[in-house]
Amino acid sequence: MNSLHLDFSPDRPWLAPLAGFSDLPFRLLCRTYGCTVACTEMISAKGLVYGGQGTADLLATSPEDAPLVVQLFGAEPAYVGRAMEILLERGFRYFDLNCGCSVRKVTKTGSGAALLRSPATLEEIVRTMVRLGGPDRVGVKIRLGWSGPEPIHVDLGRRLEQIGAAWVTLHPRYARQGFSGQADWARLSELKRALSIPVIGSGDLFSARDGVDCLAETGIDTIMYARGALNDPAVFGRHLALQGKAAPLPDKGDTTHITTMIRTLAELCRTHGNEKTSLLKMRTVVPRFVRETPGVRTLRRHLTCCRSWEQFEEIISLLEQGLPQP
Repeated sequence: MNSLHLDFSPDRPWLAPLAGFSDLPFRLLCRTYGCTVACTEMISAKGLVYGGQGTADLLATSPEDAPLVVQLFGAEPAYVGRAMEILLERGFRYFDLNCGCSVRKVTKTGSGAALLRSPATLEEIVRTMVRLGGPDRVGVKIRLGWSGPEPIHVDLGRRLEQIGAAWVTLHPRYARQGFSGQADWARLSELKRALSIPVIGSGDLFSARDGVDCLAETGIDTIMYARGALNDPAVFGRHLALQGKAAPLPDKGDTTHITTMIRTLAELCRTHGNEKTSLLKMRTVVPRFVRETPGVRTLRRHLTCCRSWEQFEEIISLLEQGLPQP
Protein backbone atom coordinates (compact mmCIF):
# COMPACT_ATOMS: atom_id res chain seq x y z
CA MET A 1 0.00 0.00 0.00
CA ASN A 2 1.25 3.52 -0.77
CA SER A 3 4.38 2.21 -2.47
CA LEU A 4 4.83 5.32 -4.62
CA HIS A 5 7.19 8.03 -3.40
CA LEU A 6 5.97 11.47 -2.44
CA ASP A 7 6.67 14.27 -4.89
CA PHE A 8 7.32 17.86 -3.84
CA SER A 9 7.61 19.53 -7.24
CA PRO A 10 5.74 22.72 -8.23
CA ASP A 11 3.87 20.75 -10.90
CA ARG A 12 2.80 18.08 -8.41
CA PRO A 13 0.04 19.76 -6.36
CA TRP A 14 -1.34 18.01 -3.27
CA LEU A 15 -4.89 17.62 -1.96
CA ALA A 16 -5.24 18.81 1.63
CA PRO A 17 -7.14 16.94 4.36
CA LEU A 18 -10.75 18.16 4.14
CA ALA A 19 -12.83 17.11 7.13
CA GLY A 20 -16.09 15.64 5.91
CA PHE A 21 -15.10 15.74 2.25
CA SER A 22 -11.74 14.21 1.24
CA ASP A 23 -12.87 10.59 1.41
CA LEU A 24 -11.75 7.95 -1.08
CA PRO A 25 -14.21 8.89 -3.90
CA PHE A 26 -13.34 12.58 -3.68
CA ARG A 27 -9.60 11.84 -3.63
CA LEU A 28 -9.93 9.63 -6.70
CA LEU A 29 -11.87 12.35 -8.49
CA CYS A 30 -9.09 14.87 -7.76
CA ARG A 31 -6.48 12.40 -8.96
CA THR A 32 -8.22 12.15 -12.34
CA TYR A 33 -7.43 15.85 -12.82
CA GLY A 34 -3.78 15.66 -11.77
CA CYS A 35 -3.64 15.57 -7.98
CA THR A 36 -0.35 13.81 -7.25
CA VAL A 37 -0.45 13.28 -3.48
CA ALA A 38 -3.63 13.18 -1.39
CA CYS A 39 -4.24 13.27 2.35
CA THR A 40 -6.94 11.52 4.29
CA GLU A 41 -9.37 13.44 6.40
CA MET A 42 -8.02 14.12 9.89
CA ILE A 43 -7.83 10.84 11.81
CA SER A 44 -8.21 10.88 15.59
CA ALA A 45 -5.37 8.91 17.19
CA LYS A 46 -7.63 7.97 20.11
CA GLY A 47 -10.49 7.07 17.80
CA LEU A 48 -8.22 4.73 15.90
CA VAL A 49 -6.84 3.12 19.06
CA TYR A 50 -10.33 2.55 20.46
CA GLY A 51 -11.54 1.11 17.16
CA GLY A 52 -14.34 3.49 16.22
CA GLN A 53 -16.10 2.51 12.99
CA GLY A 54 -16.21 6.10 11.80
CA THR A 55 -12.44 6.32 12.04
CA ALA A 56 -12.04 3.06 10.14
CA ASP A 57 -14.26 4.38 7.33
CA LEU A 58 -12.00 7.42 6.93
CA LEU A 59 -9.09 5.10 6.11
CA ALA A 60 -10.76 3.40 3.15
CA THR A 61 -8.39 3.40 0.19
CA SER A 62 -7.58 1.56 -3.04
CA PRO A 63 -4.53 0.86 -5.23
CA GLU A 64 -5.33 3.91 -7.37
CA ASP A 65 -5.26 6.11 -4.27
CA ALA A 66 -1.49 6.36 -4.00
CA PRO A 67 0.61 7.89 -2.70
CA LEU A 68 -1.61 8.60 0.29
CA VAL A 69 -0.70 10.50 3.45
CA VAL A 70 -2.64 9.73 6.64
CA GLN A 71 -3.10 12.86 8.73
CA LEU A 72 -3.35 12.23 12.46
CA PHE A 73 -4.42 14.51 15.26
CA GLY A 74 -3.95 13.97 18.97
CA ALA A 75 -2.40 15.51 22.05
CA GLU A 76 -0.85 12.49 23.75
CA PRO A 77 2.33 10.90 22.36
CA ALA A 78 1.37 7.44 23.64
CA TYR A 79 -1.93 7.41 21.73
CA VAL A 80 -0.37 8.82 18.57
CA GLY A 81 2.36 6.18 18.81
CA ARG A 82 -0.18 3.38 19.15
CA ALA A 83 -2.17 4.80 16.24
CA MET A 84 1.00 4.79 14.16
CA GLU A 85 1.60 1.13 14.99
CA ILE A 86 -1.94 0.25 13.90
CA LEU A 87 -1.58 2.17 10.64
CA LEU A 88 1.78 0.60 9.88
CA GLU A 89 0.30 -2.85 10.49
CA ARG A 90 -2.40 -2.01 7.94
CA GLY A 91 0.18 -1.04 5.33
CA PHE A 92 0.09 2.76 5.46
CA ARG A 93 3.48 4.38 4.96
CA TYR A 94 3.17 8.18 4.99
CA PHE A 95 1.91 10.28 7.88
CA ASP A 96 1.26 13.89 8.81
CA LEU A 97 0.60 15.48 12.21
CA ASN A 98 -2.08 18.14 12.22
CA CYS A 99 -0.93 21.18 14.19
CA GLY A 100 -2.97 23.60 12.12
CA CYS A 101 -6.68 22.89 12.74
CA SER A 102 -8.16 25.75 14.75
CA VAL A 103 -11.68 24.32 15.17
CA ARG A 104 -12.65 24.48 18.85
CA LYS A 105 -13.76 20.85 19.20
CA VAL A 106 -10.21 19.87 18.18
CA THR A 107 -8.20 22.52 20.03
CA LYS A 108 -10.10 22.12 23.33
CA THR A 109 -8.59 18.62 23.59
CA GLY A 110 -5.09 20.03 23.17
CA SER A 111 -4.88 18.73 19.60
CA GLY A 112 -4.52 20.49 16.26
CA ALA A 113 -3.28 24.06 16.46
CA ALA A 114 -3.42 23.91 20.28
CA LEU A 115 -0.13 21.98 20.10
CA LEU A 116 1.50 25.23 19.01
CA ARG A 117 1.05 26.35 22.63
CA SER A 118 2.75 23.17 23.87
CA PRO A 119 5.88 22.86 21.71
CA ALA A 120 7.49 20.26 23.98
CA THR A 121 4.50 17.94 23.55
CA LEU A 122 4.37 18.66 19.81
CA GLU A 123 8.02 17.73 19.42
CA GLU A 124 7.62 14.58 21.49
CA ILE A 125 4.72 13.45 19.28
CA VAL A 126 6.71 14.09 16.09
CA ARG A 127 9.73 12.32 17.55
CA THR A 128 7.52 9.29 18.27
CA MET A 129 6.04 9.34 14.77
CA VAL A 130 9.48 9.56 13.12
CA ARG A 131 10.86 6.76 15.28
CA LEU A 132 8.01 4.45 14.27
CA GLY A 133 7.46 5.60 10.69
CA GLY A 134 11.08 5.89 9.66
CA PRO A 135 12.95 8.53 7.62
CA ASP A 136 11.17 10.49 4.89
CA ARG A 137 7.76 9.32 6.09
CA VAL A 138 6.44 11.98 8.49
CA GLY A 139 5.40 15.58 7.89
CA VAL A 140 3.83 18.26 10.07
CA LYS A 141 1.23 20.91 9.25
CA ILE A 142 1.60 24.12 11.26
CA ARG A 143 0.47 27.73 11.43
CA LEU A 144 2.41 30.87 12.28
CA GLY A 145 1.66 30.31 15.95
CA TRP A 146 -1.34 30.39 18.24
CA SER A 147 -2.05 34.11 18.41
CA GLY A 148 1.12 36.15 17.88
CA PRO A 149 2.30 38.83 17.91
CA GLU A 150 5.58 37.14 16.99
CA PRO A 151 5.41 34.15 14.61
CA ILE A 152 7.11 30.92 15.66
CA HIS A 153 7.01 29.07 12.35
CA VAL A 154 10.70 29.43 11.46
CA ASP A 155 12.06 28.35 14.85
CA LEU A 156 9.51 25.54 15.09
CA GLY A 157 10.25 24.41 11.54
CA ARG A 158 13.95 24.18 12.29
CA ARG A 159 13.31 22.07 15.38
CA LEU A 160 10.99 19.78 13.46
CA GLU A 161 13.63 19.30 10.78
CA GLN A 162 16.20 18.41 13.46
CA ILE A 163 13.80 15.86 14.95
CA GLY A 164 13.43 14.18 11.57
CA ALA A 165 10.31 15.63 9.95
CA ALA A 166 10.51 15.03 6.20
CA TRP A 167 8.42 18.05 5.20
CA VAL A 168 6.51 20.94 6.75
CA THR A 169 3.23 22.39 5.51
CA LEU A 170 2.52 25.98 6.55
CA HIS A 171 -0.83 27.74 6.58
CA PRO A 172 0.44 31.30 7.12
CA ARG A 173 -2.19 32.51 9.54
CA TYR A 174 -2.29 32.40 13.34
CA ALA A 175 -4.58 29.76 14.82
CA ARG A 176 -6.71 32.42 16.50
CA GLN A 177 -7.45 33.90 13.07
CA GLY A 178 -9.15 30.74 11.82
CA PHE A 179 -9.69 31.59 8.16
CA SER A 180 -10.21 35.32 8.68
CA GLY A 181 -7.93 37.97 7.28
CA GLN A 182 -5.44 37.07 4.57
CA ALA A 183 -2.82 34.33 4.41
CA ASP A 184 0.64 35.91 4.66
CA TRP A 185 2.48 34.20 1.83
CA ALA A 186 5.71 36.06 2.69
CA ARG A 187 5.97 33.77 5.73
CA LEU A 188 6.20 30.80 3.37
CA SER A 189 9.29 32.35 1.82
CA GLU A 190 10.82 32.77 5.28
CA LEU A 191 10.26 29.13 6.14
CA LYS A 192 11.61 27.91 2.80
CA ARG A 193 14.82 29.89 3.26
CA ALA A 194 15.28 28.47 6.76
CA LEU A 195 14.77 24.77 6.00
CA SER A 196 16.45 22.22 3.77
CA ILE A 197 13.42 19.87 3.79
CA PRO A 198 10.44 20.52 1.47
CA VAL A 199 7.98 23.24 2.40
CA ILE A 200 4.37 23.00 1.24
CA GLY A 201 2.13 26.05 1.11
CA SER A 202 -1.52 26.23 2.13
CA GLY A 203 -3.98 29.05 2.67
CA ASP A 204 -6.07 31.21 0.30
CA LEU A 205 -5.42 28.96 -2.69
CA PHE A 206 -8.90 29.33 -4.12
CA SER A 207 -7.90 28.88 -7.75
CA ALA A 208 -5.11 27.46 -9.88
CA ARG A 209 -3.91 31.00 -10.52
CA ASP A 210 -3.57 31.50 -6.76
CA GLY A 211 -1.52 28.31 -6.51
CA VAL A 212 0.82 29.13 -9.37
CA ASP A 213 1.27 32.71 -8.12
CA CYS A 214 2.02 31.47 -4.61
CA LEU A 215 4.74 29.16 -5.93
CA ALA A 216 6.29 31.97 -7.99
CA GLU A 217 6.22 34.47 -5.13
CA THR A 218 7.53 32.22 -2.38
CA GLY A 219 9.87 29.65 -3.93
CA ILE A 220 8.31 26.84 -1.90
CA ASP A 221 8.38 23.27 -3.18
CA THR A 222 4.69 22.70 -3.87
CA ILE A 223 1.24 23.69 -2.72
CA MET A 224 -1.72 21.97 -1.11
CA TYR A 225 -5.21 22.82 -2.38
CA ALA A 226 -8.00 22.79 0.20
CA ARG A 227 -10.99 25.07 -0.37
CA GLY A 228 -9.87 25.51 -3.98
CA ALA A 229 -10.24 21.77 -4.56
CA LEU A 230 -13.48 21.54 -2.63
CA ASN A 231 -15.11 24.09 -4.92
CA ASP A 232 -13.42 22.82 -8.09
CA PRO A 233 -11.72 19.38 -8.04
CA ALA A 234 -10.42 20.21 -11.53
CA VAL A 235 -8.17 22.86 -9.95
CA PHE A 236 -5.29 20.39 -10.28
CA GLY A 237 -5.71 20.18 -14.05
CA ARG A 238 -6.01 23.96 -14.27
CA HIS A 239 -2.80 24.25 -12.23
CA LEU A 240 -0.95 22.01 -14.67
CA ALA A 241 -2.41 23.86 -17.65
CA LEU A 242 -1.12 27.19 -16.35
CA GLN A 243 2.33 25.63 -16.08
CA GLY A 244 2.14 24.28 -19.64
CA LYS A 245 2.00 20.68 -18.41
CA ALA A 246 -1.54 19.87 -19.57
CA ALA A 247 -4.21 21.03 -21.99
CA PRO A 248 -6.57 23.79 -20.80
CA LEU A 249 -9.83 22.69 -19.22
CA PRO A 250 -13.29 24.18 -19.84
CA ASP A 251 -14.30 27.15 -17.72
CA LYS A 252 -15.47 26.36 -14.18
CA GLY A 253 -18.98 27.44 -15.14
CA ASP A 254 -19.18 25.15 -18.18
CA THR A 255 -22.27 23.00 -17.64
CA THR A 256 -21.00 19.98 -19.58
CA HIS A 257 -17.76 19.99 -17.62
CA ILE A 258 -19.61 20.27 -14.30
CA THR A 259 -22.11 17.52 -15.01
CA THR A 260 -19.35 15.18 -16.20
CA MET A 261 -17.45 15.84 -12.97
CA ILE A 262 -20.56 15.27 -10.86
CA ARG A 263 -21.40 11.99 -12.60
CA THR A 264 -17.81 10.79 -12.21
CA LEU A 265 -17.92 11.47 -8.48
CA ALA A 266 -21.33 9.81 -8.19
CA GLU A 267 -19.99 6.66 -9.86
CA LEU A 268 -16.94 6.66 -7.58
CA CYS A 269 -19.22 7.03 -4.55
CA ARG A 270 -21.40 4.13 -5.62
CA THR A 271 -18.33 1.99 -6.29
CA HIS A 272 -16.29 2.79 -3.19
CA GLY A 273 -18.72 4.18 -0.62
CA ASN A 274 -21.84 3.42 1.32
CA GLU A 275 -24.73 4.09 -1.05
CA LYS A 276 -26.94 5.94 1.44
CA THR A 277 -24.29 8.11 3.07
CA SER A 278 -22.70 8.80 -0.32
CA LEU A 279 -25.97 10.22 -1.60
CA LEU A 280 -26.21 12.50 1.43
CA LYS A 281 -22.66 13.67 0.81
CA MET A 282 -23.42 14.41 -2.84
CA ARG A 283 -26.22 16.69 -1.68
CA THR A 284 -23.57 18.70 0.20
CA VAL A 285 -20.75 18.59 -2.33
CA VAL A 286 -22.56 19.27 -5.60
CA PRO A 287 -23.75 22.81 -4.68
CA ARG A 288 -20.09 23.76 -4.23
CA PHE A 289 -19.31 22.65 -7.78
CA VAL A 290 -22.09 24.78 -9.26
CA ARG A 291 -21.55 27.99 -7.32
CA GLU A 292 -21.00 29.92 -10.54
CA THR A 293 -23.86 28.26 -12.41
CA PRO A 294 -27.22 30.02 -12.98
CA GLY A 295 -30.02 28.42 -10.98
CA VAL A 296 -27.83 27.15 -8.14
CA ARG A 297 -30.43 28.02 -5.47
CA THR A 298 -33.11 26.03 -7.23
CA LEU A 299 -30.65 23.18 -7.67
CA ARG A 300 -29.99 23.17 -3.93
CA ARG A 301 -33.72 22.86 -3.27
CA HIS A 302 -33.92 19.92 -5.64
CA LEU A 303 -30.99 18.21 -3.92
CA THR A 304 -32.49 18.74 -0.46
CA CYS A 305 -35.46 16.63 -1.51
CA CYS A 306 -33.37 13.99 -3.28
CA ARG A 307 -33.89 10.51 -1.82
CA SER A 308 -32.46 8.16 -4.46
CA TRP A 309 -29.75 7.95 -7.09
CA GLU A 310 -32.46 7.91 -9.76
CA GLN A 311 -33.74 11.26 -8.51
CA PHE A 312 -30.19 12.52 -8.35
CA GLU A 313 -29.62 11.70 -12.02
CA GLU A 314 -32.86 13.49 -12.94
CA ILE A 315 -31.61 16.61 -11.13
CA ILE A 316 -28.25 16.50 -12.89
CA SER A 317 -30.05 16.09 -16.22
CA LEU A 318 -32.01 19.26 -15.41
CA LEU A 319 -28.74 21.05 -14.71
CA GLU A 320 -27.42 19.78 -18.02
CA GLN A 321 -30.38 21.26 -19.84
CA GLY A 322 -30.02 24.66 -18.24
CA LEU A 323 -31.74 26.46 -15.38
CA PRO A 324 -33.47 23.86 -13.16
CA GLN A 325 -37.13 24.52 -12.49
CA PRO A 326 -38.96 23.70 -9.22
